This record gives sequence, C-alpha cells and structure tokens, in this order.
Amino acid sequence: MPELPPVSTLLATAVTALGGKERPGQMTMVAAVDDAIETKRHLAVQAGTGTGKSLAYLVPSLRHAVRTGRTVVVSTATIALQRQLVDRDLPRLGQALAKPLGRAPEFAILKGRNNYLCLNKINSAIPEEPAEAELFDAFAVSRLGREVKRLNEWASDTETGDRDELAPGVSDRAWRQVSVSSRECLGKSRCPFGQDCFAERARAESAQADVVVTNHALLAIDAISGIQVLPEHDVVVVDEAHELVDRVTGVATAELSATAISAAARRCAKLIDEQEVDRLEAAAEAWHGALEDLGPNRWEALPDGIGQVLALVRDAAWNARTALNPQGSAAPGSDPEAAAGRNMAVAAVEEIHDSAVRALTAFDEPDPAARRDVVWLSADEIRGVTRRSLHMAPLAVGGLLRSQLFGTATVILTSATLQIGGTFDGLARTWGLPPESGGKADPALANGAEAPADTDTVRWSSLDVGSPFDHAKSGILYVAKHLPAPGRDGLPPAYLDEIERLVSAAGGRTLGLFSSMRAAKSATEALRSRLKTPILCQGEDSTGALVRKFADDPETSLFGTLSLWQGVDVPGPSLSLVILDRIPFPRPDDPLLAARQRAVESRGGNGFLTVAASHAALLLAQGTGRLLRSVDDRGVVAILDPRLATARYGGYLRASLPPYWETADPEVVLKALHRLDSAAAV
Repeated sequence: MPELPPVSTLLATAVTALGGKERPGQMTMVAAVDDAIETKRHLAVQAGTGTGKSLAYLVPSLRHAVRTGRTVVVSTATIALQRQLVDRDLPRLGQALAKPLGRAPEFAILKGRNNYLCLNKINSAIPEEPAEAELFDAFAVSRLGREVKRLNEWASDTETGDRDELAPGVSDRAWRQVSVSSRECLGKSRCPFGQDCFAERARAESAQADVVVTNHALLAIDAISGIQVLPEHDVVVVDEAHELVDRVTGVATAELSATAISAAARRCAKLIDEQEVDRLEAAAEAWHGALEDLGPNRWEALPDGIGQVLALVRDAAWNARTALNPQGSAAPGSDPEAAAGRNMAVAAVEEIHDSAVRALTAFDEPDPAARRDVVWLSADEIRGVTRRSLHMAPLAVGGLLRSQLFGTATVILTSATLQIGGTFDGLARTWGLPPESGGKADPALANGAEAPADTDTVRWSSLDVGSPFDHAKSGILYVAKHLPAPGRDGLPPAYLDEIERLVSAAGGRTLGLFSSMRAAKSATEALRSRLKTPILCQGEDSTGALVRKFADDPETSLFGTLSLWQGVDVPGPSLSLVILDRIPFPRPDDPLLAARQRAVESRGGNGFLTVAASHAALLLAQGTGRLLRSVDDRGVVAILDPRLATARYGGYLRASLPPYWETADPEVVLKALHRLDSAAAV
C-alpha cells in the first residue's frame, strides 16, 4: 500500500475537519505516541484536561492499525469515556481520516460477557438464585419482577444486547437474570442461540476492527485468565491509567461467603444426589458459624478451626462439581436448557472451590511481606442481616502487569494525573515497571505472576505535555491553615463556619468533596438552614441527575464523596469553588493498603509515602482537577485540612497538584469569590 502521511499531517487534517485548533500539548503527545509505537517502547503521558489526549493517541493508533493490519486495543476505566470514544470521537475521526488513510478505519467496543444479554437464558426458565435477604423482602421481589419484565421486552428490540444501552438501567440483581459469565456460558457451538449471541457478535466485530475499545476489567481478565478474550493486538493504549492497578486488583480479588455457598447448593439441587447438595449446605452452615464470632479485620494467619472448615467447603464443592459431570452436559443433542443450568451450577461450585483453596494456601509463605494475597474478613449489614465475607486480594499486581501486559504489547499509558509527588516513579512501580531513576523494581510488589528479572530490559519513557490552562492565573489554591486538624468525630464546627463563608461568597457554585458520606450529609443538613442558596447531596438522586441539576443552576451547590471526585465535568460559571474537607488518606484499617504499606516498610522503604500519601496525592489531583474544565474557567480550590501546609508530607502532596496560585489568607479568597460571583451575574 502507498506510504501513509505522517501523524502530524493526519492530526492537522483531523483537527481541521472537526473544527478545532491545534494545541501544543496535543502535537507533542501525538509525536511521542507515534514514536513509542514505532520503537516498541512503552510510554507514560500525563496530559492535562483540555489537551485533547484522545485525539493524540487515536490518530497514531489508527495509522498504525491501517498500515500494519494489526489491531490496537484502547482500554478505559469509565463507561462515559468508552461511550465518548465509540459514539463520538472514533466515528468523526474515522470519517475525517478516511481519505488520507486510503480507507475508513473500523472500530468496535468489547466488554465482558456478563455485560451482554444472554438469549439462551432469557428464553429459558433458569432463574438466578435470590440472596437470603431478598427471600423475605416483598418489595425487592416485586421490583425484580418489573425489571425482568422490562428486560424481556427490551430483548426483542435491542440490536447489541449491551447493558449500557438500556435506559433507564436496572439493578444488578435483575441483570443477572438475563446474563451469564464466561464460566456459565454454554459456548457458541452448543448454544441454540449461538449464531445470534450478542457477546459472540461483539467479539466477531472486534476481530475485524482496527481499534477495539474495552475496559480495564476486561484487559485484566485477558491477562489473568490465560484465555484470549481480546483480539490479537500489538499495541495497547490505557486511558485513565491512574485507575489501572485498582481495576486489575478488583478483578483478581476473590470472595467467600456462606450466602454464596448456599446459592451454589441451590443451583445444584435436582442436578446431583441430594446427599451432595446437603454436604454443600452443611458446608455453608459451618462457614457461617465459623465466621459468626470473628470481627472484621485482616488475617495474619488462619484463625483456630478455620482451616478445617475451609477444607470442608473445598471438598464439598469439588464433590459437587464431580457429580455435576460438566463434560457430560456438553454432549451433542443434550437439552440446551438443562445444559445451561448445569453450566451455571458448575461455575458456582468451581468459584467456591477455588476461593477456599486460595484462602487455605494464602499463609503458606511465612513472611507476610512475601505473600501473594492479602486476606481479610468483612461484615456488612444488608436489610438488617449481617453478612460476613472473606476476601483474598493480590498484595500487588505489578508482576502480573509486567509479564502479561508490558511483556506482550507496546503500552501507552495516559491520564491527566500520573505524576505523584512530581514524578512518574510511584505509579510505575505499581505497574511493574522499573523507576526512571534507575532503581530496581521492589520485589515486594510482585504477586502470583512471575515477574521478569530486574536485569531484563523493560524500556519505557515518560512525558508531561502540560495543560492549556494557566493555572496560576485561573485558579487559587487556598489551604485553611488557621483551622484545627480534622478529627474522627465528624466535621468540627469551625469547618462548617468556613464552608458557609466560602459558599456564601461564591453565591453557590460549589462542589463539596468530602472524605465520607457521613461528612457530606452532615454538612448538607447543617448548611441548608444557614445558606440562601440550595444544596444537593449525593444519594438524593442518581449521580448523573444531580450533576445535571448542579450544572443547570449556578446558585446550586453539590456535596458528595469519593465517586464525585472523578466524575464531575462542569465547565463554566456553575462551578467556581471546589471544597475538600480533608486530605483523602486511606482509612488506617483498609486491609489491602495497610498490607501494601507494611510490605514496603519491611524492605526499608517509606510505606507511608509510597502507599498512603501516594493514594491521597492521586485523589487530591483528581479532586482539584474538577475546578478548571475549560480555558475560560476561573475559581478557587479550598482545602480545609491545614496539614497540607503544616505537615512534613505537605510538600509531597502539593507537588502532585496543578500549579495554582497559593494562599492561606481567607480574606483574599473571599474577595476573589465575591468578584467571580459578581462577574458571573453580569
């Protein structure tokens, strides 16, 4: 084929066609991504809001795919960005570049199988087992019935079967009635609806695409399972890369509860001998009894008697699986509905068995810092019923990512926030990459996957392309140095007084980001009677609806917690003030982060800075990034926690934030907010 134009020319063509303007950061990034793909060198790019980073990685990705015939995988953390790429960015970009590329590039979206409606399940009488708390909840049952009825009606209309296209959505409980996991699936050749399967159709389309858009969870499944889920590819772009480790950790985490064991037993009923079902039910009762008197905490070893009960669970699950004879259910001519029910039972008991084995072997390594898994017990109250679950999560996923992601493709990692404490090294270590400073990868961050030796060559580079915003002229970082340090007993009265003064000066227009839902609700209740402008609180409606109301009325403020830190994009005068009540350190009793911190300390590192402070720095960068969403935005980020100015780690945290103009003078800030309010009202 003829030589394709360079990426700089393609970018200029795309920007012109889309009615935009070339931006220096975007031009720098597109050249760096193209170079990384050509040289097969991994690249981490920090690109601030407004840089146009999607275009900067899509242009070289499309050029590479068209030129070589190889697929590029783009992975995102959020559904919103997936939809933006597939519904807006890629169609427009493909049309703009069709002529210079010689053809219109093709793209597809691919998600995990359980995100697609299963035609076999919806046309069969294979109900999902209800949770114990729902068995006696008439309202939950009636709501479930209404949602399932709507799903059945939608099934005859949908072209994709993609859950995200169902509006309004349904509960997870209802969706499980019409979907299956990859373990539960009969397989295309054995399913009577295999030719029309939505998940199979999506996979087939992705195999023909130049660019496949997926999510971090499916990327993790592809790496962890050893089963090829994604099409053959040689380049992976990880957008929202700051979330990669958490999403991969989530996929690699297992859970074992008495409720899940009982549900597996009910799945097996009528499929195997009653004696084997009874053994599984007895194991569920034994597991419930074993955990009943244990408090929620991290386990350093198996508590007395727990090993015997886990062995009982393991053996009961394995016996049930053997009795189910999954190979026999796949025989040609077997009843599809019966085979599907048997597959679901097999998947359920296999998961129970694997989780029990994982818990039993978690403490074989005597050195806690060298163990693969962190194990902890949780206790959650659901409709008055306390549900105890055992969790097993990898101490870290760096080894897995290094061998299964970076070892198999060229990887481009990008986000608005990748530098922690002013360097890329913090996140690089969690990804399994050697730090840029030349230090060795911390062996404490290895997990179940065997990482290559430190002498192996893992070539990567980093780049900060900056931001189109002039942070020092557009925003003020105000640290309320005069306030007391936050305590454990909720918001101090001085904090409420400070929030009242700030919101009043801003005329509303405030996004309040709180470290807990309790603090957000407390501030909302206390200030609604003290302020003349309205306040919305997370949980009072769907997050999307609340953000729309907030954006539509400049006098309205929105208070919420962690999920809002990364999910609000409101340019313009509706947002002039972002308030953070405290530095978002992880809870001291967070079992996974505490274990990771201890692992770093056991090898002589600074566990607090490496784990807790890095976690806080990343969230602070994300939270303060809500303020400026367009080049015309102006405003104030107010952090009420004085430790950002007074503690030794304050400089490390501030180095992770955009370069706002800083002050600790409340009068300067109040006057600035009054001016912004007056200007917006004109």
